[in-house]
Amino acid sequence: MTDAVGSIDMPDAQDETPDSSKKSRKGGKRGKKGPLGRLALFYRQIVAELRKVVWPTRSQLTTYTTVVIVFVVIMIGIVTVIDMGFARAVKYVFG
Repeated sequence: MTDAVGSIDMPDAQDETPDSSKKSRKGGKRGKKGPLGRLALFYRQIVAELRKVVWPTRSQLTTYTTVVIVFVVIMIGIVTVIDMGFARAVKYVFG
C-alpha cells in the first residue's frame, strides 16, 4: 500500500530541519504583554470578528426559528411512533 501525498505519518525530508525539534520563542506581540494586555487584545479580536458577521433580519430569524420548531416537532413525532412500535413489539415477544 502506498502512502498518500502529504501524509502526516511520514514527513517530507525538506520539512525536517535540525532545529525543528526545538521551539524557540522570540516574544513578538504576545510575549511582551501582560495578562491584562492579552485579555484586552482578545476582547478587541472578538469585537472585530463580530463586526464581520452578517446578522439575519427579523423576518429571516422568524423563518429560521419556525423551520427549526416544525422540524423538531416532526422528529419528536417520528421518534414517538418508533418508540411505541418497539414497545409493542417487545411486549408481544416477551409477553
